[in-house]
Amino acid sequence: MHMIESLQHLPAASGSNAELAAQFTDLAPPLNARQAAVEAARCLYCYDAPCMNACPTGIDVAGFIKNIHDGNVDGAAHGILKANIFGSSCARVCPTEILCEDACVRNNPAERAPVRIGLLQRYAIDNARFEGHPFQRAPGTGKVIAVVGAGPAGLSCAHRLAMLGNEVVVYEAHPKPGGLNEYGIARYKLPGDFAQQEIDFLMSIGGIRIEYGRRLGENLALAELHTRYDAVFLGIGLQASRALGLTGENAPGLMAAIDYIAALRQASDLSRLPVPRRAVVIGAGNTAIDMAVQIKRLGAEDVTLVYRRGLESMSATGHEIEIAKANFVRIRTWAAPLEVLLDDSGRVAGMRFEHTRMEEGRLVRTGGVLEIAADAVFKAIGQGMSEEGFQEPIARELSREGERIWIDDRFRTALPGIYAGGDCVAPGQDLTVQAVQHGKLAAMAIHQDIQANMEAAWPT
Repeated sequence: MHMIESLQHLPAASGSNAELAAQFTDLAPPLNARQAAVEAARCLYCYDAPCMNACPTGIDVAGFIKNIHDGNVDGAAHGILKANIFGSSCARVCPTEILCEDACVRNNPAERAPVRIGLLQRYAIDNARFEGHPFQRAPGTGKVIAVVGAGPAGLSCAHRLAMLGNEVVVYEAHPKPGGLNEYGIARYKLPGDFAQQEIDFLMSIGGIRIEYGRRLGENLALAELHTRYDAVFLGIGLQASRALGLTGENAPGLMAAIDYIAALRQASDLSRLPVPRRAVVIGAGNTAIDMAVQIKRLGAEDVTLVYRRGLESMSATGHEIEIAKANFVRIRTWAAPLEVLLDDSGRVAGMRFEHTRMEEGRLVRTGGVLEIAADAVFKAIGQGMSEEGFQEPIARELSREGERIWIDDRFRTALPGIYAGGDCVAPGQDLTVQAVQHGKLAAMAIHQDIQANMEAAWPT
């Protein structure tokens, strides 16, 4: 529990591990066979289906639903995984309500609801019975590629490279693979050791080896990877929590939401987690909501999520905001952090905010002040790039867009032979499903580039 030293002065969660664990079962119950059949029958199998165009990984949605309708569950799962090897976790964490289900032609007032594509995707993969791994590896190319980061981008890249006949060595800083799927997603979205089972399945294609405890800039050098391997893919995510830039930011009781979520996901005994009676979460994204809902479910009495703009500007989806409301999380908008309030012993006692409003398209502070008492404050104001990995001379040659790594349309960085994708590159929505797509497309680009270079090297 080293991650949450900042909260050691708080009491542990009340209730046994079993009672608390019951708060973190699946958010949505799975469909049974009859429900899946009824739901699949609602699909119109649109030609040029808008749901498929809305999917960042390009899953043939109509195709897999038709397979479910025809009783071919293995075929449905195969179709999903061919496009998205993380189809199982994406079916659980993907904001389908703003992607495929939003695009569904049945999503109109007369029809009441779109086809429940996410639940059907989950049904297909959960109920598939594959003999071994569903994909065969191409004949060996003799090429070895290094992947930095075992999150969805890195592992998606590794899997596709292995499928194309390459060998892959993955370097991961944490003791477990999975990236945010393992360390950063609400426990009720991916319960148990779900993330690990999915990775075991992915790895069963063969040709992929993971080395743990290897961090860029500490015990892993980009220059060495660059010379040793045929190509390098960076899927390093955004490791550093952004700072509020206020005094008291390091006081006991104030910490990054992502660190608490990681401790919660890794905890074997939930009753040992420190839980504040009153908590404030600062932020407006899905991480802020995941944090607020989970601390409430652990027994916090009073949880307030505070955001400096209005509800309509929150990056969390409407579906997520409804989850927060259903869990009695209070949402306060138009309030910007002003000061951390400390008690006599220097611990967090609350937070002072200043009211804000929009004036001619700019967010301005109005001078009005709001104070919220709290034993703990969690910041969920986004992740930034950790600069430790960029200290060596070669790493400085990577062009940046803001703090992210610049790439071209084939995921190539400014350094030949080095590619990047996922949250560490500029364009995008910071979604798991998008990271998976980046990894897959980068793998195809890497493979093609290596093959083209080999052909160019042969004397004619």
